[in-house]
Amino acid sequence: MYKRLLVPVDGSELSRRAADESLALAKQLGAAVTGFVVEALPPLPSSGAALVNYQREVTEHEAKTEAHANKVLAKFGELAATAGVSFEPHYDRDDDIAGAIARAAEAKSCDLIVMVTHGRGTFGELLFGSQTKNVMARSKLPLLVLH
Repeated sequence: MYKRLLVPVDGSELSRRAADESLALAKQLGAAVTGFVVEALPPLPSSGAALVNYQREVTEHEAKTEAHANKVLAKFGELAATAGVSFEPHYDRDDDIAGAIARAAEAKSCDLIVMVTHGRGTFGELLFGSQTKNVMARSKLPLLVLH
């Protein structure tokens, strides 16, 4: 059935639930899990920013986001090891979160995406958008949504 699950996480309590549930499912299915973190690209320079300062800011941003991604994925990897589930960490930098998730699932040959939703409702989606709905629209893979 499903052999490789892509599980986007960000280190929040909600993503911990996605990690826990996906590992339980993977264990039942004998599947592997790819944990995925999407980090934001560095901000664009302001009109008066010096190139030297901007390059330093980009370097600091990249180091900070890489450290965060590695920390989140290491924790997920520990949970996977405890559960006895094969785990592969992966992270990318992109401001298009839904697109990055869809591309990662394809690149890593995943056959199911497991995500958690905030469940904000219609008004909340108008204000904040819905990454889950965006992934659903951009990927041809099945999507298991946890609420």
